[in-house]
Amino acid sequence: MRRAPRSCEDRGDPVPHPPGVFPVSPRLFYRTVAIAEAVTWTLLITGMVLKYLTDAGGTPLLIFGSLHGFVFITYALTAVLVGLNQRWPIRLMVLAVITAIVPYATVPFDIRLDRTGRLDGDWRRVATDDPRDHTWVGALLRWLLNRPAVLISSFVVAVAAIMAVLLTLGPPGGRS
Repeated sequence: MRRAPRSCEDRGDPVPHPPGVFPVSPRLFYRTVAIAEAVTWTLLITGMVLKYLTDAGGTPLLIFGSLHGFVFITYALTAVLVGLNQRWPIRLMVLAVITAIVPYATVPFDIRLDRTGRLDGDWRRVATDDPRDHTWVGALLRWLLNRPAVLISSFVVAVAAIMAVLLTLGPPGGRS
């Protein structure tokens, strides 16, 4: 006797997302990037130690610093995207970005956001009665969230463009 195939849920596999749905929750997306930002702080500090206390030269610092800069920009854009979706006040989005300047501050900030319910909920892909949904920002956010390929592509292009501008301007504090 043949058994019916088990569904994704029965096997414990994640349920596949239908096309056009952003595959991770705002909480998971924000938390992942916040932790990555903290990890790259460790790499940046390691690069500085290697540069100044060993004969490794500036190569580790250049590599780890570039990676940290990339993740820092990604975190800042993530904080704005999730903040808009979760309807954070602008001051909270700014504070989220500022936490990336302080080593490891993104993790406790993420924990605080989670404990206060600021990361609860799903992506806002449909308009509600809330007047904030009827602004051009709300409409653009919904449009992007309903087109994940466009959102992800735009996000990557924005990070790359900001990184390119900053690399053109040079490292913080000038060349050393």
